[in-house]
Amino acid sequence: MSHDLLVLREGDDVAVATRDLSPGDQVVVPGGGPVDVGQLDVGQPVPRGHKVALRAVPVGAPVRKYGQVIGVATAPVAPGDHVHSHNLGFEDGSREAPLGGAHHELPVPDGVRPTFRGFRRADGRVGTRNFVAILTSVNCSASTAKMIADQFRGNVLDEFENVDGVIALTHTSGCGLVPDSEGGQILLRTLRGYAAHPNVAGLLVLGLGCEMVPGAALSARSGQVADLGMPGIGAPDDTRSGLLAAIADDTVVRSLTIQETGGVRASVRAGVAAVREILPLVNQRERVECDVSELVLALNCGGSDGYSGITANPALGWASDRLVAYGATSVLAETPEVYGAEHLLTARATEPTVAKKLLDRIDWWRSYVKAGGGTLDNNPSPGNKAGGLTTILEKSLGAVAKGGQADLAAVYEYAEPITERGFAFMDTPGYDPVSVTGLVAGGANVVVFTTGRGSVFGCRPTPSIKVATNTPMYSVMSEDMDLNAGVIVDGTATVADVGRQIFDRILAVASGQQTVSEELEIGAEEFIPWHMGAVT
Repeated sequence: MSHDLLVLREGDDVAVATRDLSPGDQVVVPGGGPVDVGQLDVGQPVPRGHKVALRAVPVGAPVRKYGQVIGVATAPVAPGDHVHSHNLGFEDGSREAPLGGAHHELPVPDGVRPTFRGFRRADGRVGTRNFVAILTSVNCSASTAKMIADQFRGNVLDEFENVDGVIALTHTSGCGLVPDSEGGQILLRTLRGYAAHPNVAGLLVLGLGCEMVPGAALSARSGQVADLGMPGIGAPDDTRSGLLAAIADDTVVRSLTIQETGGVRASVRAGVAAVREILPLVNQRERVECDVSELVLALNCGGSDGYSGITANPALGWASDRLVAYGATSVLAETPEVYGAEHLLTARATEPTVAKKLLDRIDWWRSYVKAGGGTLDNNPSPGNKAGGLTTILEKSLGAVAKGGQADLAAVYEYAEPITERGFAFMDTPGYDPVSVTGLVAGGANVVVFTTGRGSVFGCRPTPSIKVATNTPMYSVMSEDMDLNAGVIVDGTATVADVGRQIFDRILAVASGQQTVSEELEIGAEEFIPWHMGAVT
């Protein structure tokens, strides 16, 4: 049954409007199950997705949504008022962050165990795509990499039916960084993660030749890749050292430096020749039946709105829990966007050390944004606020719903290899391309991305499934969305119904079904490693 208001938890001070409300409207306040608990006279215009007060709240008193405090009243609030930035403010307050103990037993799925058709790699991992990647060591080689990749657009790859494409993974860094600094190590971890990714079967590493990170590193004459700035790892004559130490033995690797090859034009010719040599070898790989537990799911959201924590995010949480119950891996991220809800995650930690690692990253972020002249409540964005979200506390409470109810088994630093099965968290910024780049570098082979305002995000080499939180946005941007979770608010489906749709779509996409962003070849420009630290 559909209502004009959604009350998310008993005792909440606000409800969420499911349509635009006008002064004088009389709306039913829904209770639990089929019971309605009263009628509310709307006193102010309330856009859909925004909050309307259920009761009076005095100045300075906390306001609750999801059964949690989302801020304090900065002006008197009367029943029927629109509750937003004009009368609701951020106050950090105190939240007890338990160090585990809130174990939730996931239901054991019955029936036939799901499988998908993936690319089994020599190291045992499974890819959901079969790409040839041109990975740049430094921004100076970015344009050349794109020129090489552009030679393989259109129908050039038609004869290689098992190859998903040739992509140029370019970035804006690689020089001017201190190699053993935090920023230098993050870049190196990210490059190593993409080089070793199970969705990359062929790799052309392209450098300029004089860059600081990853060092002196590339030799076009020998075709061998040296240490790439990782001290103590490998040797200059070892193609599997440094950057490539973790790649599977069946990854086809070539390398070039522009300076040694003879400049841009010569490097484009040589790069095209190298890719043509790689393609037939990569095309020999074929999809095979793989167990669902081989999936590594990245959970992300962007352009969130007031419906995100009600529809798409909890539905994705349902799918995440089901994957974890089958022994797969699911990873939440965006540390600034779990701030205010971190206690809900630490309570689910399997060990106190796991919970403490997440809290340590929250503390790091407090210092990081303070040093930059900001606060963690600089988030939400203007688009988030237009969609009904007021404070970071409110946004985070909706964002963590993507992680379902599973125990928190691990916390990773940015781009760190994902090694533990189960539900985990990776420390990343909230900026979508940077966040997903870290997750993919960690090994995620499928992304599900929820959006309320209408993000056009895509990701390569890992497919990204976009889920709309509301039907009006889906109707306008249906060509950019894979699924519509707005049917939950419409009253035509449940969270579990949409969760099942997401789960089934994950398996289909992992088996090769294209996402809408893949159809548009969106995703290479969204390769954005987290850039931090001094640039000299």
